[in-house]
Order: sequence, then C-alpha cells, then structure tokens
Amino acid sequence: MRILVVFESMFGATEEVAKAIGKGLAGAASPEVVNVDEAPRDLTGVGLLVVGGPTHVHGMSRRATRKSAADQVDYPTRSRTGVREWLDSLDEVPAKLAAAAFDTRIDKPRVFTGAASLGVAKRLRRHGCRLVLPAESFFVGTESIDAGPEPGEPERAEAWGAALGAALVRAGS
Repeated sequence: MRILVVFESMFGATEEVAKAIGKGLAGAASPEVVNVDEAPRDLTGVGLLVVGGPTHVHGMSRRATRKSAADQVDYPTRSRTGVREWLDSLDEVPAKLAAAAFDTRIDKPRVFTGAASLGVAKRLRRHGCRLVLPAESFFVGTESIDAGPEPGEPERAEAWGAALGAALVRAGS
C-alpha cells in the first residue's frame, strides 16, 4: 500500500515530526514523506494520506503568515507553499481515501493557539477522505522562532504514526 505523508515546514520542526510519523508508519508499509512543494496532486494508488503543517494565527498558514515567518530569519524557509493551497489544488481524490491530519503548535490550550490540523481535517473530509484517527497536535519550543519539537514530541509522533498504521490494518484498508 502506498502511504503519503505531506508536510509544510517553515523552520524544520514540522518536517521532523512528519519524518517521525513516517518512521512509525514504516511497520504498515514504506511511507513517502514529502515536502508540500514536491507533493503530487494526483493521489491515484495512495492508500493513506497524512497531511500536516504549522499552526499560524490559529489555523493553517496563508501566504501572508508564511511571509511574516520568513521575514523573521535570514535564511530560506523549507516550504514555499502551504498545505492549504496544496489541498485546494488536488486533482481527483480516491473515494473514501484513508487520511489523517496533524499540526505543530506551541504547548498552550488550543483555545488560545488554534490548531492547523482541524482545518486540514476539514479539507480532507471535503475531498471525501475518511479520517482514520482524530487530528493531532505536536508541540514545538518557544525559545526561538526556529526551535524544534519539544522533548519527547518526535517519539510521540512516531507512536501516533504506528497507531495510524494499526488503525488502517484494523479498518481493513
């Protein structure tokens, strides 16, 4: 089965989480973990689609929020586009495609931070996908703009990936 993990990452934290999710999914199949800039729009043959990105201003990034983030550093960011735009540009999506959504955000109550994964999940459902597990947030450090995941979060992401694979097997996908 083809598993595709698509991530948007400005400074590397979301990419690290995506790779950990992929590592957890490796027990179910050999996942492809790809930056949204290189992600295919044709999902023919994909059995599980996992999509995630950073939380910006309570939700998925937008062109303006990505520009604002990029303006805060003197090096290129990792993703030029966002999962919002990628999801909106998808060609036909296989009916009832198994899917999951994740995000990265600071470790504060969601009511204060929002969660990009909720918007990702909503767009996945609009495309006719069925969510295998509820959307998940992974926490990033706040000591600098390019702080990586909080300690233990890559391991938690790997465990979530393994749970996705197990849920997929249970569902018979």
